[in-house]
Amino acid sequence: MTTVEEGRVAAPVWRGGFGRLWTAAVVSRFGDALRNSALPLLAVRLSDEPLVIASVTACGYVPWLLFGLLGGAVADRVDGRRAMWAVDTVRGLLVAAFAVAVGLDRASIPLLLALAFALTTLQTLFDNASTALLPALVDRAALGGANARLMTGQQIAGGLLAAPLVPLLLTAGAAMPFAADASTFLAAAALVASLRIRPPERALRPAGSTLRTEIGAGLRALWGDRALRATCVATLLCNIGMGGLIATLALHVTRWLDAGNAGYAAAMTAFSVGSVTGGFVAQRLARRTGRVRALLVAGSVQTASLLLIGSVRHLAALVTGMLLLGAMNMVWNVNQVTLMQQRSPEAMVGRIASAFRTASTSGAPLGALLGGVSARTYGLNGPALFAAVLFALAVTALIPARKPDVPVVAPDDDVTMARAAR
Repeated sequence: MTTVEEGRVAAPVWRGGFGRLWTAAVVSRFGDALRNSALPLLAVRLSDEPLVIASVTACGYVPWLLFGLLGGAVADRVDGRRAMWAVDTVRGLLVAAFAVAVGLDRASIPLLLALAFALTTLQTLFDNASTALLPALVDRAALGGANARLMTGQQIAGGLLAAPLVPLLLTAGAAMPFAADASTFLAAAALVASLRIRPPERALRPAGSTLRTEIGAGLRALWGDRALRATCVATLLCNIGMGGLIATLALHVTRWLDAGNAGYAAAMTAFSVGSVTGGFVAQRLARRTGRVRALLVAGSVQTASLLLIGSVRHLAALVTGMLLLGAMNMVWNVNQVTLMQQRSPEAMVGRIASAFRTASTSGAPLGALLGGVSARTYGLNGPALFAAVLFALAVTALIPARKPDVPVVAPDDDVTMARAAR
């Protein structure tokens, strides 16, 4: 359901389905942030081997590379609402069992690895199903506002509220952050299960159609749309750059700037505050410029921010750069997801979303590796400058798609995508 004010873009109403979906997403992100903050601390207690500890984080990437495209194809086959609440129920039970193991002092590195791998594997289906579900709750014209509200709420819950609570929860026991996370999964599952929506009508699959052929059809449809193709390539380049920056940011702050842990905390806080601010301006900017041009503006400001971070050796420059980087990162995310949802036929949203996410996830670990090489070769400010180059290339990749800046599927786009799917 949406409301439309004269002369303004439609906005989603809070009552009904969207409000419950928003609450479920925010509650779940809050729990995720608790778990993600506590998991490395638990890993450090269990092992002092850096490679072993890093492997816990790596298990959060590997399932996307293995199953990301598959998750999108499955999401396009099943009822997204049922898939989401079923996945969240399973994830809640898994984390609850892990909390019990931690409480009984039975946790181990292999158990951590198994948990991280299982949760992310399930997430490949959940995230793609949730992206495909939103257009069933709000009109296409209101998707930008809906995505902005979802992402801003998640950023506030995960970036600003959850992290400070982890030390308090840990004083009550090492299992408490995981128990809290399990409860948020189950609460989110109940909220999604309460949605009363009709699943989108899907054409009958041709005889002999397989998941492999359907994945291929989704990839061809993505590549056949100029705006989506350019956005996907640009997002991949940006994620390589961000992967390199984030992987080496602690070294940048504590050694190159000599700002210590307080400086690192200030940088991360600035990024979170910027992200929240960006959530409030993302839709306004797109309304004035169009979605692809909003991405161009965001990428250009991020390029300048990275140049500031990498060239000015002062904490104030880092905080300012991270604030702008966070704001424009949110503008980018809102408009990239909205553009994809608006330009994708309903029957292919899951597969196209999975292609975006798989590209994004593959960029982050590659960027982390290249960031380490850059820091060793060119100095500890090298990753920020390396990221600036990649963001500039991303902006360049978007230029051919800026005209026409079509915000929704054009009348003949379904025909074009249908041909690409053959």
